[in-house]
Amino acid sequence: MSTLDELPPLRDVIRRHGLSAQKSLGQNFLLDLNLTGRIARASGPLEGASVVEVGPGPGGLTRALLALGAKRVIAIERDQRCLDALAEVAAHYPGRLDVISGDALKVDVRPLVGDGQGGGEVRVVANLPYNIATLLLIGWLSTDPWPPWFSSLTLMFQKEVAERIVATPGSKAYGRLAVLAGWRTTARIAFDVAPSAFVPPPKVTSSVVHLVPRAEPLPCALSALEKVTEAAFGQRRKMLRQSLKSLGVDTAALIAATGVEETARAEEIDVAGFVRLANMFAQLKAGTPAGQAAR
Repeated sequence: MSTLDELPPLRDVIRRHGLSAQKSLGQNFLLDLNLTGRIARASGPLEGASVVEVGPGPGGLTRALLALGAKRVIAIERDQRCLDALAEVAAHYPGRLDVISGDALKVDVRPLVGDGQGGGEVRVVANLPYNIATLLLIGWLSTDPWPPWFSSLTLMFQKEVAERIVATPGSKAYGRLAVLAGWRTTARIAFDVAPSAFVPPPKVTSSVVHLVPRAEPLPCALSALEKVTEAAFGQRRKMLRQSLKSLGVDTAALIAATGVEETARAEEIDVAGFVRLANMFAQLKAGTPAGQAAR
């Protein structure tokens, strides 16, 4: 029997339902219930919280979330084969697990959680399918209005992706993803997970990343920030005076008005610097002279 709850061990569940991880779905099943409990606890105390989980598979993390006190778990699972196993978990925790059969990239969970208003704290906790993990994160970080409907994101990524999320200026991993994450959240790697913890074991180490939304990010239009970082990091080896030319505005005026060095490269500019560039870019595109920039 499991040490987490009275449900059968996950290996037995997988065997009984004939489940096997599918590469096409980015699946790697996490069978160690001690480890799934550690992931659940990394999101903070769960009592009274609602949790959105993506890709629950046979339900290892789902069980940990419920056993540790989550008021409600909304699990989004695309793989029809896993639904019977998840139904057994739902029966063990009556009224606390809702399983949504569908593609997480297309399911809008906000109506289900009430946009985080009035229904208590909402968190996202997931061992994400690797093939859509970055797309899902960008979608959550691009949520408007902000602050978002979730109070935190506790997510499993390939370690290389995790390092890109938390990267700081001057590092090779620093790029568009780090700027977006750093602008709207505080992000840290909670711990690493060895390949041997998964079935089948992936070829790389994984990391759990914990992101907490900033209540008041620096004012900036997301679309402008996306365009500026795309231009800058699209030619990251070039100086900004060259890489930002693709934006179609007066590059010299843009750089001069924001106080960044025209000879700097993208990886040297911190989040605040990119926000200034994005705000000035938006003003120049709107026809506002650089000298009349908002301060």
